[in-house]
Amino acid sequence: MKLWSKGFEPDKMIEEFTVGNDRELDLRLARYDVIGSMAHIRMLESIGLLQSDELNILLNALADILDIIDNGDFTIEPGVEDIHSQIEFMLTERLGDTGKKIHSGRSRNDQVLVDLKLFMRDELRNIAQAVNRLFSRLQSLSEKHKDVLMPGYTHLQVAMPSSFGLWFGAYAESLVDDMRVLQAAFDITNQNPLGSAAGYGSSFPLDRRKTTELLGFADLHYNVVAAQMSRGKTERAVAFAVSAIASTLGRLAMDVCTFMCQNFGFISFPDELTTGSSIMPHKKNPDVFEIMRGKCNRLQSIPNEIALLTANLPLGYNRDLQLLKDITFPATSTLIECLDMCDFMLAHVRINPDIISDPRYDYLFTVEDVNRMVLDGTPFREAYRAVGHAVADGTYHPTRSVHHTHIGSIGNLANDAIAEKMSAVMKNFD
Repeated sequence: MKLWSKGFEPDKMIEEFTVGNDRELDLRLARYDVIGSMAHIRMLESIGLLQSDELNILLNALADILDIIDNGDFTIEPGVEDIHSQIEFMLTERLGDTGKKIHSGRSRNDQVLVDLKLFMRDELRNIAQAVNRLFSRLQSLSEKHKDVLMPGYTHLQVAMPSSFGLWFGAYAESLVDDMRVLQAAFDITNQNPLGSAAGYGSSFPLDRRKTTELLGFADLHYNVVAAQMSRGKTERAVAFAVSAIASTLGRLAMDVCTFMCQNFGFISFPDELTTGSSIMPHKKNPDVFEIMRGKCNRLQSIPNEIALLTANLPLGYNRDLQLLKDITFPATSTLIECLDMCDFMLAHVRINPDIISDPRYDYLFTVEDVNRMVLDGTPFREAYRAVGHAVADGTYHPTRSVHHTHIGSIGNLANDAIAEKMSAVMKNFD
């Protein structure tokens, strides 16, 4: 059963190759296909292509199908090509010729486009909420541990004093930048393609502004060819946003793996949140963060994968675009899973409050002592040379005090200002 059937069926091998696992992926689009159809038929009734009684019958039937979907009982029957076919056939079985009227003025091209836009819009909101949860966790930890010093590194060499508040807060603010990339992807996604049909519009007097309003899109893709060209472009924008967040999350995971190492010993987790070795009884491995790091590294490859898949495609719809679902659908789920797991793990993190007292970190305070001498009147280069000589001849003894007061530093984290930045970005996902 195919919407494009002309009285013959394709070779089974051809069908299996071209459909692939698209039917399974389509199940995630089911409710959006119904919602898009509801808006479409309301518009058809408004321009006289459906009678009001037909509209009500169709809306009631679609509402019943939506209940089936939301209850988890919806399936694509064997022999049915895709989600669009399944829903239309269900309507036709129930309503006869009335069910056949639902497709007037649209193509599967703009039908799947609007499904994907609605689905991706919700996925981006879910990602934004997951990022915001982790952001709140990081900010809370930053405030809680703002006065606890830890070593800071450059070139993996002991550099200057940092703090756990500064470390947690850095990743919180970095997520704000990632959210701005996510917002851009959301803005690109939040445009209505419905009414572009197969990519060249329709001879029906479609009211595209009405479906835009009904579906809650911020705007529409005006040019019908551009609407079809948004397939692939939207996914690419989403992929860049996913990649940006994954980059920050993967870097945090690497820090955690490093700081859990006994040679650092900055942080630890309860035993039940670590894994062990089959031969070494002392091991407490950071497997969660290693898996997280690996998944985030894979997510960062997605923009390139989409770029290669969509490179130099000719104008209009091409079946290659079907494969985008294989890439983007698992990616958004994986990212949300990683974000939530990171939030869960950090809720149980334990920090080492005395790490800075280890003599190996004495040299962290050389710049502090140089600056102290400068404030007392010594020219900077002379102070630098004096402290350098003390380090070289082994007579350097740090004061172990830190006096950072400027905004964004150890003593003035500006977490409230960072929270305001995140709040402003989050409003764009309402």
